[in-house]
Amino acid sequence: MRGFQNLDRALLLKSEAKKILYDITSGKVEENPALLLRFLVISFADLKNWKVYYNVAFPSLIFDSKITLLSLKLASAVLSQEEAISLSKTFTEWRKSSETTVVPFFLIDLSPDSSATIRQLKDWKACQGNGQKLLFGFYDHGNRRFPGWALRNYIAFVSLRWKIEKVQFFCYREKRGRPDVQQSLIGEASFPVPHGWDEPDYVPEAIGWEGETTGKESKETKPKEIDLSSINPASQDEEKQLMHLKLMGWRHFPVNLDKLSRVRCLLLGAGPLGCEVARLLMTWGVRKLTVVDDGCVSMSDLVKQSLYTDKDCGVPRVTAIVPHLKERCSAVEVEGIQMEIPMLGHNISASKLSSVHDDCKHLQTLVDSNDVVFLLNETWESMWLPTLLCADKNKIAITAALGYDSYLVMRHGAGPGMRGSADVVAAADKLSAEDVLGRQRLGCYFCNDVVAPVDSVSNRTLDQQCTVTRPGLASIASGRAADLFTRLLHHPDGIHAPGEIAGTSCEGPLGLLPHQIRGSLSQYNLLTLLGYSSSNCTACSNAVLSEYRRRGMDFVMQVINEPTYLEDLTGLTDLMKSAVYSQVEWVDEADDDEIDI
Repeated sequence: MRGFQNLDRALLLKSEAKKILYDITSGKVEENPALLLRFLVISFADLKNWKVYYNVAFPSLIFDSKITLLSLKLASAVLSQEEAISLSKTFTEWRKSSETTVVPFFLIDLSPDSSATIRQLKDWKACQGNGQKLLFGFYDHGNRRFPGWALRNYIAFVSLRWKIEKVQFFCYREKRGRPDVQQSLIGEASFPVPHGWDEPDYVPEAIGWEGETTGKESKETKPKEIDLSSINPASQDEEKQLMHLKLMGWRHFPVNLDKLSRVRCLLLGAGPLGCEVARLLMTWGVRKLTVVDDGCVSMSDLVKQSLYTDKDCGVPRVTAIVPHLKERCSAVEVEGIQMEIPMLGHNISASKLSSVHDDCKHLQTLVDSNDVVFLLNETWESMWLPTLLCADKNKIAITAALGYDSYLVMRHGAGPGMRGSADVVAAADKLSAEDVLGRQRLGCYFCNDVVAPVDSVSNRTLDQQCTVTRPGLASIASGRAADLFTRLLHHPDGIHAPGEIAGTSCEGPLGLLPHQIRGSLSQYNLLTLLGYSSSNCTACSNAVLSEYRRRGMDFVMQVINEPTYLEDLTGLTDLMKSAVYSQVEWVDEADDDEIDI
């Protein structure tokens, strides 16, 4: 590209001008008039980005003596009606002739009886002394008021070759492929024969770079650009892969492909749910994915996790998943990050305190830089920190969780609105139970829990460590999660969209937009549920968010080491005590069979 930009355009133009001068003085132009219409193209092909940059020059010789335009009028104002009719008829017949359609310069003989004859340049001597009116004609692609640039080289030719100092020229123009004598021009110009042009080494000056602008010290020519991305095989593949979405738009409703291609999705988990959700998001046109996981592919994963092969065994999931996604869709931008999500109840030793703190900050950065977060984690407690971060930043969060033969898919509600101050810390005590639209907030994954998340991994028995779900359940839940995300993205209210349940009227373009979807394979049952945020929630309540905004990661580190601190902060401890006093029997909802993935 730098070489293209540094080309000596003036020198290239002079080289073409010298060729034109040689063709004039040698007589080649008389045999082939098209030699006066040379053009020059310089280009650079940026093959990596499928673009071509170029400049075009139409070299025109510059006379060192002045050319005087004596007159210029429309042909209809100069010719008689009979001459105009005859000339139009002659041009029509001449235009149909396959032998003469490419001749850009010619002579026109007008006889006293108004008949017109078109002759070639080599017949110029034969036209002398016959007493007829002679016009020097050329194809003119200029505008309505002035002759085109080709007249410059034509005048140079008749001056140098035939030693003529005054000519009457005819600018022949067409309209929709037919002769337009009425809009053609007839003019007269005088010019003295230039001096020194017959010397063997003489190189005339020339102009002609298209789009050239004159600066203070030099001339600048901005390159033109051709975008060839449409013929890029990758772009063609992308068009084919998106065709089903365009068909949906034609037959049902317009899918916002631009919005889907721009949205950034963060997938927490690259197991059975993560593989399926990533693939389905690409099917919906999502092209920016970030996948976070800390596990490796095992032999038992191959039949459950759709993207991996036996060659991936022992390889980190985030390393293995990237090429498999790129193989299915070369246009997708996917990043794999191997990281363990900090979990509540998993006590941190002093040696790991710094690394866990860094992981918390890294996760916070990832949530900030993405638009949608999919919680596809394998444990209940690993979902807490992402849920908190999404509620704080008002990010769309979609959770999918599997039991043995049942599943839950839900979208988290918007974070709490703030009254008054725009300062996050100052407004910590002003958080509202409503969102910014004044609607009661929908609940998150933890809003129905009456205990804080605890360590559900360390004390598992062997059969509990092996996650067991019915085949096909992950595919069903993943399909629901990707579809729920797409419906929410197309809703005009976005994350603030109200929850809908089956049997009610829906306003979204994709149909019903539920808050929670609970399904059971054994019962072939599907429920759409609606739940609002809880003031005692351990992840999205005002008390938790206010404390997090005050203390930041210090609060998170304390919660990880002391999960009962959350229960005290949110009032769950007092709630449990009052329940005991009232002899109310509470059911612990932290059942592994309901939340294992």
